[in-house]
Amino acid sequence: MPVPEPTSPIPDLSAKIPKLVPRKRGSVHREPPSAPPPPTPALPPSPDLSNHSYIVPSRRILSPADHQSFLKSPTCALVTAFVFGVSDSVQDRSVGSLKESDIVPTVKTVLQIVAEVEKVLDRCPPEDTGSRFGNPVFRTFLDEVEKALPEWHAQLGLADKQQVDEVSAYLHNAFGNKRRIDYGSGHELNFFLWLLCLNRLSLLPPETFPSLAIAVLPAYLSLMRRIQGAYYLEPAGSHGVWGLDDYQFLPFLFGASQLLHHPYITPKAIHNPLILEEESSNFLYLDQVAYVNSVKNVDGLRWHSPMLDDISASKSWAKIEAGMKKMFVAEILHKLPVMQHFLFGSLIPAEEGMSHEEDFGLDAEEEEAEGGEVKVFTDEGGKRHVHASKGWGDCCGIRVPAAVGAEGEERKMGGGQRLRRVPFD
Repeated sequence: MPVPEPTSPIPDLSAKIPKLVPRKRGSVHREPPSAPPPPTPALPPSPDLSNHSYIVPSRRILSPADHQSFLKSPTCALVTAFVFGVSDSVQDRSVGSLKESDIVPTVKTVLQIVAEVEKVLDRCPPEDTGSRFGNPVFRTFLDEVEKALPEWHAQLGLADKQQVDEVSAYLHNAFGNKRRIDYGSGHELNFFLWLLCLNRLSLLPPETFPSLAIAVLPAYLSLMRRIQGAYYLEPAGSHGVWGLDDYQFLPFLFGASQLLHHPYITPKAIHNPLILEEESSNFLYLDQVAYVNSVKNVDGLRWHSPMLDDISASKSWAKIEAGMKKMFVAEILHKLPVMQHFLFGSLIPAEEGMSHEEDFGLDAEEEEAEGGEVKVFTDEGGKRHVHASKGWGDCCGIRVPAAVGAEGEERKMGGGQRLRRVPFD
């Protein structure tokens, strides 16, 4: 049997092993804290109107210098104070929390005026043009609204013609553009500028602000959905200035305020169909999301409303509300292309030295063509044309229609046919 060889001694490797040196903890990269939301300015008291002269509102922001003058003006602070003040008044309040006794007579009259506009809509049914673009009967609708404005404002106790002409201009511009047959969040803002004028006339004091947010705004939204669906109003600008929705912004601002400290509805709840079904009647944010889902022809916010989908990842409604306030300031008040359509009168005054429309020979706001007027007709060969001066490459350069137009035309077809897809449908 072989004898095993002696084992060699184990070498000492301690000198070759590097000494362990404690690693220095590197500085942890942290995201910079987001800027705080813009504060709510104090709302100035109603002005003394004993010797007041009213003027018909017109555009006064016609240059970058005009815009800078506005941003530094008391009027900019006034508009911000009113919109943010109405939003702040409904923090943690559902629509159902508003009692009948909370709705004062003036607010009831405002709601009645909204109902009267709906009656005008019923009297002006759209023509069946076979097109998913703006229906020309919308112009007839606006003409009928204009005729009724003095009577409606008489219900508010406004009898002076100059006063009515100034205040009613904002309401007339709250339903869309007559020439372009479009609607956007600027028109929505005009509706609240109309309410701001009534506030300046001491008809809507701060105590009424909750009812403006959760009674008047829902009524206006319901009306606008009917108008958009009837006349296929195109989104003003590039499918909504805000990138949230084709048409509206304020439901998201006021709605985030309503949900600020809600015990169980989180931002991600907008993806839950059951939550939307059960709670949308009580919260403007959820109601608007449910409506957007209903008119889009694809399922999922990620596909048709990516910004809303991104926002739903926020940790709290406080962060969303702050973002909405920043968006209001940054995306409308600070955007010259948007503010060029802002109307100034005596109750919402321009700064001294700002331009006048007549200085540039401009048409009235409602008559100005932006991107060309759409005309629908059938040529001698039986081919239907939709003419506009810009578009995405159809035979005549058509503009991109609203989702409500596509959804409405498919509904008429009974679902048996599919419309040709266009960008952003």
